[in-house]
Amino acid sequence: MVFISVAVILVGALCLLDLLLTFGVIRRLRAHTAELERLGRNGAWTGDLMPSPGHEVGDLAVSTVDGEPVSSETFAEETLVAFFAQGCSACEDKLPDFVSHAGAVLGGRDRVLAVVSGEPAQMVETIDALASVARVVAGQQAAPVIDAFAVRAFPAFSLVKAGTVLAVDNDFARLSAPSRA
Repeated sequence: MVFISVAVILVGALCLLDLLLTFGVIRRLRAHTAELERLGRNGAWTGDLMPSPGHEVGDLAVSTVDGEPVSSETFAEETLVAFFAQGCSACEDKLPDFVSHAGAVLGGRDRVLAVVSGEPAQMVETIDALASVARVVAGQQAAPVIDAFAVRAFPAFSLVKAGTVLAVDNDFARLSAPSRA
């Protein structure tokens, strides 16, 4: 009987220790989550998306899905540029809000460029949603634009004027909309 009592007390003590350690881990995870959210809100990770503001966009000459030419001269006026990728869940989450945001940009779709990486046949819905508010570059035509901007992660959003990146973020809402020239 004594052995059973000692075993129960020992198991209870181990369970209590495990519970205390679990609470400590949860508290630490909450602190880390809060810090990561704070860094994300301040755009601290934008260097992971593409080069920082001041980056000169490389030369390019591609066509949109509608056959419109896109070149370095496309960015003479302030332009909102968005990069989306096939199979990117964050891209899919941000797409509806981006379409609403892009629809309100001064200068209309001429001041918004959306680059969709992936097979156009598999991204028809995405391309159709974007085409009403932006010039869309997709498929093989997207690769030179992605290279010119040196994009490393999706989704990525930037403001460009005269071939120079003015701002970069993973949330288009934190970028100021293109203004009147």
